[in-house]
Amino acid sequence: MAEDLSRHHVPVGALLGNLPPLADWQRYQLSREQLDFYHAHGYVSGIRLLDGVQVDMLCVELDRLANPNHPGSGLFHEYHVNESGDPGNVLFHALGSWRVEPGFHDLLWNPAMLVPASQLIGGSVRFWHDQLFCKPARHGGVVAWHQDYSYWTRTKPMEHLTCFIALDDCDEENGCLRYVPDTHRWPLLPVTGLAGDMNAIQSVLSPEQRQQFLPVPARLKRGEASFHHPLTVHGSWENRSHRPRRAAVVNVFRDGVCSATDQSLLAGVPVIPSGQCMDGQFFPLLHRCVAKPENG
Repeated sequence: MAEDLSRHHVPVGALLGNLPPLADWQRYQLSREQLDFYHAHGYVSGIRLLDGVQVDMLCVELDRLANPNHPGSGLFHEYHVNESGDPGNVLFHALGSWRVEPGFHDLLWNPAMLVPASQLIGGSVRFWHDQLFCKPARHGGVVAWHQDYSYWTRTKPMEHLTCFIALDDCDEENGCLRYVPDTHRWPLLPVTGLAGDMNAIQSVLSPEQRQQFLPVPARLKRGEASFHHPLTVHGSWENRSHRPRRAAVVNVFRDGVCSATDQSLLAGVPVIPSGQCMDGQFFPLLHRCVAKPENG
């Protein structure tokens, strides 16, 4: 089996090169307009995190990770060659790539992600888990409408943030992410499935919520990202284009979030008793906030 890179809480590879000193990280701050948009609508998109060379490095690693016989496959918390189960609608979905490949490991320490994340959650940033979502050309499946925190109620309080990073140009043609604006003010909805019926969520919405259900596309260039609130409803349609739609997702939470269960938080991770703050090998502190959060 490959080395478990979760033992290393500093970059180990070449993805980030020589990181700038902390004093220079303010250049990664979101603008006042971007912060206001996030707080008003529950998401913000078009944030440049990676250049073309960095994306190419991750795509090489992704090609290796997509092989179920990868020597590090046993380190994944979840691994679905096709979560939909339908060969005509393929959705590759995996959790744990940071443990397996150095580029995906080091992605967690990218200051271009951590500074905005700290601004948006209002404090120090701790890692929750990563995901890969890949839709092949011509037969890529959907990611059904959902709120992330519906799957994360084993943690409290709800001080989470999701960063979706495009590894291909993403648009309506190849199944880009879509957000339903302002739904971060909705209550928590029941889980209705992740890789199946795009209409399933309608069964748990009120008449008023159905009227407010007006999705907008988050078009991204490769290397750009969007951030969204844990209650913001989002999903993506199938990929019927000639292009793949590959993405890496980094989920974080504000330092101080606790376990809300006496069971394992992720497959293969030792139990953190309910009420105890989440930390340790699998939930490293990525960025310590030392100033007023919205000023970096």
